[in-house]
Amino acid sequence: MAVRAAITSYGDFWPHYLREHARPTTRAIHYAGTALTFLLLALALQRGGWWWAMLPLAGYGFAWAAHFAVERNRPATFTYPLWSLISDYRMFFLWLTGRLAPHLRAVRAKPIQWRMT
Repeated sequence: MAVRAAITSYGDFWPHYLREHARPTTRAIHYAGTALTFLLLALALQRGGWWWAMLPLAGYGFAWAAHFAVERNRPATFTYPLWSLISDYRMFFLWLTGRLAPHLRAVRAKPIQWRMT
């Protein structure tokens, strides 16, 4: 197994993050978990209590399941937790606003192909 040099800047981390999310299914599962965090945040703000614990479970649960089951790699969260969290929301909002494709092309990751049936 090759040893990778530590990433020391966010500018270097972002392409790495996208490569670790190369499969469209991985990103789709991430988007579902990230969207769910907004719903759970609203519930936590309104009701408090155990709803706060649901936030990281939803966000990380979906993401880690995607990495282990689909991408078959180790989540970036384990090595770069803050940059990974920032990048998850960055990827989500770029996707939501239709601006993620150029970033994916730059690292040769496949865009999601949505089909209307």
